[in-house]
Amino acid sequence: MLEKIEETAAFLKGKMHTSPETAIILGTGLGSLADEITEKYEIKYADIPNFPLSTVEGHSGKLIFGKLGNKDIMAMQGRFHFYEGYSMKEVTFPVRVMSELGIKTLFVSNASGATNPDFEIGDLMIITDHINYFPEHPLRGKNIPYGPRFPDMSEAYDKTLIRHADEIAQEKGIKVQHGVYLGTQGPTFETPSEYKLFRIFGADAVGMSTVPEVIVANHCGIKVFGISVVTDLGVEGKIVEITHEEVQKAADAAQPKMTTIMRELINRS
Repeated sequence: MLEKIEETAAFLKGKMHTSPETAIILGTGLGSLADEITEKYEIKYADIPNFPLSTVEGHSGKLIFGKLGNKDIMAMQGRFHFYEGYSMKEVTFPVRVMSELGIKTLFVSNASGATNPDFEIGDLMIITDHINYFPEHPLRGKNIPYGPRFPDMSEAYDKTLIRHADEIAQEKGIKVQHGVYLGTQGPTFETPSEYKLFRIFGADAVGMSTVPEVIVANHCGIKVFGISVVTDLGVEGKIVEITHEEVQKAADAAQPKMTTIMRELINRS
């Protein structure tokens, strides 16, 4: 695995003419942020050695390099999911490559179903912690020497970045929630009983991504900020049939607010 990471990083270094320390996984709700990247150059996943390919509708498949405001950044447009059939090492492979490229801070976004009865569709939830409910752990197996065998996860989401995001939201008049995100393998949306169980666990929102990447980022010593857009409700009495298209529609409606917070936060961090 280490050889593949180093091979991929060497390939990308040969193509890069910037030196970003900030990376973004352009998940659901952040697609339009790619349009704000200037001086950009792109590399398709299909052209990158050892890189998986995204198979999900609505997820592009390329790395974007350039500037967001005054910051050099790299962005993943299209992430990989466990439910697509990838192993956790494949899902998190790009984060390992980011570490090899010198990334210090990672920004992630996703769509989620709310289990907190105080949340509504379209709410933005700043992730303060997570629950790993995936059947395979991304650090399972021989320890890759980017971090310790037993990494600390007491601050998986950087508190300073959370505080700055709160300040930006207040300045811009954007309502934000705080909460715990629970990651499941998918690809089914949750049953009412599963939503109820996850709420008992302490989850405020549930989704099918993010947690593996965050665990590996922490293992690599990369600071993380995460934000989730509530696209459906897993609250008793409010649960309705949901489709991927409806999730995408709700996320698109919330995009301007999420983009504003992320753009400002990246430029101030």
